[in-house]
Amino acid sequence: MRFDLPGGVVCLGETMAVLVPAGPGPVRAARTWTRVIGGAESNVAIHLHRLGVRSRWVGAVGDDAFGGAVLDAVGGAGVDVTGVRVDPDRPTGLYVKEADAAGSRVRYYRRGSAASALGPDALDRLDLGAALLVHVTGITAALSDSCLDLLRAVLAAPRRAPVSFDLNWRPALWRDRDPAVLRELADAADVVLAGADEAQAVWGTGDPDGLRALLPGPTTLVVKHGARGATVVEDGATTFQPALRVDVVEPVGAGDAFAAGYLAAHLAGEPPARRLRVGHLQAASALLTREDVGESLPSHVTAPLLDADSDTWAAAHLRRRR
Repeated sequence: MRFDLPGGVVCLGETMAVLVPAGPGPVRAARTWTRVIGGAESNVAIHLHRLGVRSRWVGAVGDDAFGGAVLDAVGGAGVDVTGVRVDPDRPTGLYVKEADAAGSRVRYYRRGSAASALGPDALDRLDLGAALLVHVTGITAALSDSCLDLLRAVLAAPRRAPVSFDLNWRPALWRDRDPAVLRELADAADVVLAGADEAQAVWGTGDPDGLRALLPGPTTLVVKHGARGATVVEDGATTFQPALRVDVVEPVGAGDAFAAGYLAAHLAGEPPARRLRVGHLQAASALLTREDVGESLPSHVTAPLLDADSDTWAAAHLRRRR
């Protein structure tokens, strides 16, 4: 799947170093760990680049080895990282992932990180001249008061490009903060993406019609129903597209992959059902790997499925490549 678009997407948020056990077995017995990187917004930027959409990640890292690794990894994946601030005083955030197909446990070490010091001044680094879209998530709002101010500034600024907002509910980040602001932020965006389960936890409903009543502001609302599928609510119409059957290796990162696929197709002017299929296919690439960002599926897999009839789509079963 490739999209030839005249501009790019700016993704704003924190990216951290990630440690995962290097081998199978109980996590407590692991003596060797693999260092990768992870961040919802940069994950989306990397997937967009793989889909042929120019992308730019704006954030902050520490002036340390982890920060250098983040810049090397995201920049090496083809994403523009020239808008990333290297903080001489604060560290790069870190999280440890205990990978499991049923749902991975994540432990964060990000308090006082370089990204937590982001504020409205970061708007100057967004470089929206050729931007088709600005992508943000609810994660940033939880990091600090200044990060919340930054999201409010992005959403309140005169629109040079539409803004997409992915709820990305992380309960551990909201223990000392009020998540009520997430409704305010979401309702100010143009495109909102949310999992039905996380929307239920935050807003008391995961039903697409209920969420539309709660969030009348966005032009487009995308509700993800996990392995069941996803729904688009737009222009008074509701479109549902079932998900693909996938032999899940590890689920973290699939939501970011879905968001990138959906947004690429959205910006290309594709109809809702096709946007959802692109999202599902990109999500499958993440579900089939232990890393947050998996390699995109080959075109000989994606092209027939994008145009398949509903029975062929429903019968498809994607397995890990060996």
